[in-house]
Amino acid sequence: MTDTIPGNATLIGRAHIPGYSYPRIITVRDGGLYDITAKSMATVRDIAESADPAGYIRAAKGIRVGDLETALANPGNSPDAVTLLSPIDLQAIKASGVTFVASLLERVIEEQALGDKSRADALREEVIALIGTDLSKIVPGSEQAMALKQTLISKGIWSQYLEVGIGPDAEIFTKSQPMSSVGHGADVGLHPISRWNNPEPEIALLVSSKGQILGATLANDVNLRDVEGRSALLLGKAKDNNASAAVGPFIRLFDQSFTLDDVKSAELTLRIEGEDGFTLDGASNMAQISRSPESLVAATIGTHHQYPDGIILMLGTMFAPTKDRDGIGQGFTHKLGDVVEISTPLLGTLRNRVQLSTECPPWTYGTSHLLRDLAKADLL
Repeated sequence: MTDTIPGNATLIGRAHIPGYSYPRIITVRDGGLYDITAKSMATVRDIAESADPAGYIRAAKGIRVGDLETALANPGNSPDAVTLLSPIDLQAIKASGVTFVASLLERVIEEQALGDKSRADALREEVIALIGTDLSKIVPGSEQAMALKQTLISKGIWSQYLEVGIGPDAEIFTKSQPMSSVGHGADVGLHPISRWNNPEPEIALLVSSKGQILGATLANDVNLRDVEGRSALLLGKAKDNNASAAVGPFIRLFDQSFTLDDVKSAELTLRIEGEDGFTLDGASNMAQISRSPESLVAATIGTHHQYPDGIILMLGTMFAPTKDRDGIGQGFTHKLGDVVEISTPLLGTLRNRVQLSTECPPWTYGTSHLLRDLAKADLL
């Protein structure tokens, strides 16, 4: 896995720094972490809303507060050391679903299985026999897609997931609340009722209130397959739980060395290592996404819906783990203590350990707490 991000990357993040009661804004220079928190630029939101975020980061005065590699290797998130936090703060945390064919087929299987993972293998064979696996050439919302829709309806296998996979409208949902995401090295949470779940390795875009795409980061859109499989109306319960959204380690802002085209061709790798000795490796190629990042952003923010503090938008995943873990036909589900690593050379590695959401540190520091602390520090 690739921990190191290219040295020429323009990075912004947040960290707990000993001596401060509130998150500080940081960047990376020559392998060091620099605190660049400044009056009126004390949040990632403020920097994202500035005229030239990347230019501001490169020019900002900073104080070295630690080494990058030391912070990345701080698995216990010691309060006495610099600890990386989620690199976003006031942004709404949004996500798009069913944007890759592989995940589209698995969503249909979840729905048909009614959340019962033991039925997944048989249903997978049946669904693939009817639908096929190559929907990648279908343009969502096109005449060809609508003709396929009518054919599938006539066969009695139309699904709400196929609707958002090849229909005209993308699935956009609220993953979790501003200030609730966790960062690199933190535990990620599973709701205790779930018995069939998985990570969702994704690239997420930082988007300003004006809809401008500013940069990218890594994300884990932790998913409860059994809960959502019982009913799509349980999406909130399946997706939004304590520590269920991991983002980081940094946001890489667009500049001369990194553009949206790089995001579109990025390859993500996923590795899961369990305390039981189980390992799983997977990959996701952004070139296979069925909806462009620009179209997903446009479906989220615009004249139809405004976000004054901007958004982070997870772009979806093509990775749907099916490797048997506990026996033939049982498929994959997390076990407590799993370590999940999501990597790409463009953005580094986001590493988290799996725990129950009830056992992860409770989310107690919200927007009101941040604003009060910044006001006390005379940073607003």
